Amino acid sequence: EATIVPDPSWTCGMPGGIPVPERGELVFRATLELGETHDVGKTQFGQRRLLDVKGGTLTGDGIQATFLTGGMDLELTLSNGAVELEQINILRASDGTLIYLRTCGVAPAGDEVVRIIPDFEAPNSSSLAWLNTGKFAGTRVVDAAAGTIELEVYDISEVAAGEPKIQLEDPEGVPDQSWECSTATGARGSSVFTETVTLGSSLSVGASKRGSRNIIPITGGTVTGGMLLSSLSGSVLPGGADYQLIGATTTLDARYALSSNDGEVILVRNCGPFGALIPVFETRADGPYAILNTKEYVSSDPGGAAGGVSLTFYERR
Repeated sequence: EATIVPDPSWTCGMPGGIPVPERGELVFRATLELGETHDVGKTQFGQRRLLDVKGGTLTGDGIQATFLTGGMDLELTLSNGAVELEQINILRASDGTLIYLRTCGVAPAGDEVVRIIPDFEAPNSSSLAWLNTGKFAGTRVVDAAAGTIELEVYDISEVAAGEPKIQLEDPEGVPDQSWECSTATGARGSSVFTETVTLGSSLSVGASKRGSRNIIPITGGTVTGGMLLSSLSGSVLPGGADYQLIGATTTLDARYALSSNDGEVILVRNCGPFGALIPVFETRADGPYAILNTKEYVSSDPGGAAGGVSLTFYERR
């Protein structure tokens, strides 16, 4: 029953604290159906796991929707036991409207209920445009036995972040994960690995509060090692997408995971405008590909390949 104040590195847009959601007005309840759970291991940020979302339903007085397959629930447990969460999902409302939903969350050590702040991008021209400007908070609970995630989201526009407060603090000496894309720049050095990524049909949210969101689902692919990681080979896991934002310029933001043939999982975020893509990798810190966590890289632009695109990553100079 306390306000949770996130660490400054992961504020979820509410640096003054996330109030108790249930003090607001219920907007919807949702049940997400889970596919595989990928234990990435202890990475440079903490203990990471990826939960695949393969579908789900959302029900509220003002919105009815389904979750499309390919969603990602990225749970990070820090060494002090606190949790930082990111979810990325695509909703299809009952009238066919597509909605991009990116959710941030935190929880104190020992609390299985993650307090979340959902951020919606719905078409400005749709009847659901109110989602773009609302102030929402909620809860996220994993039911491993049922293979589901339960969400409850509330309108907290009239709820203050009052006392008592629980202040979360990230462990010292550990790098912070970033909500935003990297803006680093650099030239290409040695090649690291090459991917051929297969893609599904594009999904267009249309003009929304940040620009026009175009989503290209990732359905699979292959990975081949380069000069720096010649031993790496494996597959691109189905799930995630390139969540492109089209405005004055086009910004790519591809989120997905790789599975190596020797059983490692590598999370990838490859983000930026054409000609300046910067990838961030996350994998087991004591694993064979830990160099992906500690060095800095650049990416080629996506080029054409059978059923999708091909990219090569390089060490950054």
